[in-house]
Amino acid sequence: MEKSRKITLSEVAAQARVSPITVSRALRDPAKVSPEARARIDQAIRELGYVPNPAARALASGRTDVIGVIIPSVSNNVFADVTRGIYDALEGSALSVQMGNTRYSPLTEEELIRVFLSQRPAGLIVAGHDQSPAARAALIAAECPVVQLMEVGPAPIDMAVGLSHYEASRAGAAHLLAQGYRAPAFLGAQMDPRSQQRLQAFRDCLAEAGIGTDDPVVTTPEPSSVSLGCRLFADLLSRSPRTDAVLCNNDDIALGVLFEARRRNIRVPQDLGICGFNDLEMMSAAEPSVTSVAVDRLRMGRDAIGLIRDRLEGRGQPRGYALDLGFRLMTRDSTRRGG
Repeated sequence: MEKSRKITLSEVAAQARVSPITVSRALRDPAKVSPEARARIDQAIRELGYVPNPAARALASGRTDVIGVIIPSVSNNVFADVTRGIYDALEGSALSVQMGNTRYSPLTEEELIRVFLSQRPAGLIVAGHDQSPAARAALIAAECPVVQLMEVGPAPIDMAVGLSHYEASRAGAAHLLAQGYRAPAFLGAQMDPRSQQRLQAFRDCLAEAGIGTDDPVVTTPEPSSVSLGCRLFADLLSRSPRTDAVLCNNDDIALGVLFEARRRNIRVPQDLGICGFNDLEMMSAAEPSVTSVAVDRLRMGRDAIGLIRDRLEGRGQPRGYALDLGFRLMTRDSTRRGG
């Protein structure tokens, strides 16, 4: 049986009638090669069956053309939208994505960071600012651009894109009080550090308004779901039957609150105000529509890639740069009391 022969970059260049350097440039950064030359190179690659060798390219350039993306969940709609923004920003480039899912485990995140960095990525994107000391040390020593997603803090490892979850949640709590609700509560699931910031903002806002002698808070480490929102709201009412508004740490929980309120014939918004977080599509489609804090997740993913690509091209932001995308409070029928 004849052993298959590996096609070389020089053979592709000869068939495409360009230099090997041009082929290499077309694979790394297609925009720097003319459309006519790219078309010939693409045709030669298809006809010859050429497969680039990322390991050899890494040895030659010091890095691969892969951007590592480490997120805590692949099923959560929030991270799905961020990931879509990442892929949108890479379309048409020579860069590709390698995904890692920590499942909210710090030890898994540590291991994934080590594995990804050992592969000499072009850049690395991680969720949040709450890495373990070992993971943080690895990221500080990384020889590639690093972007922390989802939030902005006082000391990014390299660069960060996100928002202040504290300020965003505080806006939601203040809105409930401004609508005349006087016994608001907080419901939360899978209380990661960003959700902890939202809870702290809720408590601070109520304390400043002279509310909060009790602690109308029900949280759980369980994964978020609509059915869990129903159960958490039922638990809340058994503890605090005077509750007249709920700030939820995400939209799944808020929608569950709405369903449970309807089952109990609790009028929304007259007897109960509901505010979610993230502003997923279902919030505007619900009946009544549900107020939520909107976060531009697609832009978050796109801007993270933009920061990495700028750095790779020598015109990027300095270490410590944080891009605050802000938020919008989308007020809807679930908090429009009397209307």
